[in-house]
Amino acid sequence: VQLQASGGGLVQAGGSLRLSCAASERPTSRTVMGWFRQAPGKEREFVAAMRWSGSGTWTSDSVKGRFTISKDSAKNTVYLQMNSLKPEDTSVYFCAAGSRIINTSVRVEAAYDDWGQGTQVTVSS
Repeated sequence: VQLQASGGGLVQAGGSLRLSCAASERPTSRTVMGWFRQAPGKEREFVAAMRWSGSGTWTSDSVKGRFTISKDSAKNTVYLQMNSLKPEDTSVYFCAAGSRIINTSVRVEAAYDDWGQGTQVTVSS
């Protein structure tokens, strides 16, 4: 599946952004849609994920309570609502999809089959 990420930009600390990830075809119910991010000089890290069926959502501790993952089934699109943004949230954000991911592997980058292009999020202090 092809993934198209959008919605990044420049925002002040405390502000909000919503990222979108549109899939080229309807994900299966078992598909896990995830968001990862990578800051300059750092490894890519897990941010949030959800199973397309709605049976599970996962969020990293670093963004819990501030970021929310959701979907619009009619648009084959998953969103990442980011509130109370901090300068340390500055990264390139990537969306990803995997159809054979078990719950214990949703935070593992290598578990995902398809990746979208990144979208830059910059939070100024």
